[in-house]
Amino acid sequence: MKKNFLLLVLSVFTISLFAQTESRTIPSSNLKDLNGKTVNTTSFSNDGKPMIINFWATWCTPCKRELNNIAEVYDDWVEETGVKLIAISIDDARNAGKVAPYVNGKGWEYEVYIDANQDFQRAIGFQNPPFTCLVDGNGKIVATHTGYQEGDEDALYEELKKLIAGEKLSH
Repeated sequence: MKKNFLLLVLSVFTISLFAQTESRTIPSSNLKDLNGKTVNTTSFSNDGKPMIINFWATWCTPCKRELNNIAEVYDDWVEETGVKLIAISIDDARNAGKVAPYVNGKGWEYEVYIDANQDFQRAIGFQNPPFTCLVDGNGKIVATHTGYQEGDEDALYEELKKLIAGEKLSH
């Protein structure tokens, strides 16, 4: 019984690794950049190239592990695909002050914003980080993924390459 349950859970996880979503545009929400300037999410763009929007928090170990692992290959991803990664911290107002020191200490080259009231999180519609959205060059969310395990960044990169090539995304 336990074995069957485990197989079911693993199957669901594998199928949902990068679930294709019905394409929808990035919802409008106001965020703060690391300097405290307000930025509306409708301004997110990458000159017709894809974007990755990753929701994370300083208290979320898998989130930090994912973004740190992507940071190791990010320059190659940008060179090969033109992708831009936007990291959205969902740290609340009490913890928002930890975001910039963490990001600066890691030397991330991502755009980083803070969603202290979780308005953008609610607009996107997920519960727990890490949560990743793959966005096409037209600003449409074409795939999403919840959670992180080692190697998920490789699956994300494969989906990104399929998107660039105009191929159908997995699942």
